[in-house]
Amino acid sequence: MSDTVSDTAPEGATPGFLVWRLSMKWRVAVDRAVAPLGLTHAQYSLVATLAGMHRTGLRPSQRQLADHTGLEALYVSKLARALESGGLVDRTRDPADPRAIQLSLTPRGHEVAQQAIKVVHRLLEQLLQPLGGLDSPRTTRFTHELRTLLDAPLDASIELDASIEPGTSIDLATPAAEEQS
Repeated sequence: MSDTVSDTAPEGATPGFLVWRLSMKWRVAVDRAVAPLGLTHAQYSLVATLAGMHRTGLRPSQRQLADHTGLEALYVSKLARALESGGLVDRTRDPADPRAIQLSLTPRGHEVAQQAIKVVHRLLEQLLQPLGGLDSPRTTRFTHELRTLLDAPLDASIELDASIEPGTSIDLATPAAEEQS
């Protein structure tokens, strides 16, 4: 038996499982690719987003950056502090709102961000090669489908089946159909 996990999803895998597996595969690959630059995937997300926002003349607050990246505000604050201590990000009070902290890349942060963006772009090209590459019609359709899913609201307060007692252990390895036979 092998110690490695296959990148091939099992036949009959649910879309949720496939999204999770793809997101984990991507996170691990980006973590490994940006590690030589002293970044994690989450830190890369912040510096790359800040670089893009800087090009358009924006200097976002931590809250705006959290909203843009989909990360929790508290996590963005923690990441920003680590990037600040590493000399990559400046955190300053917003003159218009003294409660808000604005973020910007330092000159070193810009250099690291540009290197990381190039590395991750090459990684993205590899990931999308089976769809015909970054500029292929399949990738365009795939990107549209991803946007559709990201725009769909999710209600995390969906109620459990009343027949399942809270704290009940459920055997997830056994399909429900087999349990009923």
